[in-house]
Amino acid sequence: MTKRIALATTMALLSGTFLTGAAHADIVIGIGTATTGAVAALGQQSVMGAEQAVKDINAKGGVLGQKLVLKVGDEACDPKQAVAVANRFVSDGVVAVVGHLCSGASIAASDVYTEEGIVMVSPTATSPALTEKARENIFRVCGRDDQQGVVSGQYIAEKFKGKPVAVVDDKQAYGKGLADVVEKTLKDAGVGVAYRGSVTAGERDFAALVTALKDKNVEAVYYGGYHPELGLIARQSREMGLQAQFIAGDGLNNAEYWSITGPAGAGTLYTDSPSAADNPAAAQLVKAFEQAKQDAGNFAFYSYAAVQVIAEGLKKAGAADGKKLATALHGNSFDTVVGQIQFDKKGDVVKPAYVLYEWRDGKNVQLTGK
Repeated sequence: MTKRIALATTMALLSGTFLTGAAHADIVIGIGTATTGAVAALGQQSVMGAEQAVKDINAKGGVLGQKLVLKVGDEACDPKQAVAVANRFVSDGVVAVVGHLCSGASIAASDVYTEEGIVMVSPTATSPALTEKARENIFRVCGRDDQQGVVSGQYIAEKFKGKPVAVVDDKQAYGKGLADVVEKTLKDAGVGVAYRGSVTAGERDFAALVTALKDKNVEAVYYGGYHPELGLIARQSREMGLQAQFIAGDGLNNAEYWSITGPAGAGTLYTDSPSAADNPAAAQLVKAFEQAKQDAGNFAFYSYAAVQVIAEGLKKAGAADGKKLATALHGNSFDTVVGQIQFDKKGDVVKPAYVLYEWRDGKNVQLTGK
């Protein structure tokens, strides 16, 4: 009896050792995003894409003979919370992070990742400030606001030349940075800005803003920020008789915008990368989302692509090591569901594309770039 107990104890200890070893053999990556807060719908899209990518990669054998494990960190697009999430990822032993979603959160968290040698690949953060320091470990698979904003600025300059236009932002890194680029593009094109103002993210009453826009008789309003505030601005503008054209950035690529505006959102334009769902490389992923009855937008596809880049980079690096991974990402190109991705010295995508979309009857229709 004593021998059987000892044997059982030994086997249990060995089993525990093997299980622990298997757990440590996993390659842990994180996704820092907003699953709560004003832009939670965008964050949930990002998680959906990353989770599907990990599932698909593991189904094909994983990476370097190991399985990928995804840790989700909710930072609600808040810089302070993003730093807390980044520190938690450090404790979790992540080798790379998909994220963060918003520019302000990404910039704040990137300092932690740089100090700890963790690779960060953002699928959606577009502020130029994120990569301007050209740090070895910071990347993004989307374009930058100084590329995106030019598209909107040039459109407004062409369509509304000689007419009063306005530029408004939400005071946040993403929104203000985008609005500043649009304002500069307009001025460079000889188009004056009749009204330049800001709102505070989370506001709900925009009567004062709409009144100011009406006083200036503006015919086009560029808004730098996310869908919740512009949705209310557009709806309240129509209620108060302002019929100006609203234009924004990729923060409007969310069905919640139409839920807020209803018919008042008809005709709203925004810039974003070309529809990833139309890319032949994404055909299987589109089918997977459809079978799961998941309504996926670009945020899901770009998060999927970020995981693909990390996984392929790890294979090329030959080890789950942050420094080797960063070197591999800088030195190679990667085939993804959003097309081939190659990074420049700053960690930005070489030759990104931006096109215009329009909200019509609850759907966003791509207008250019097809």
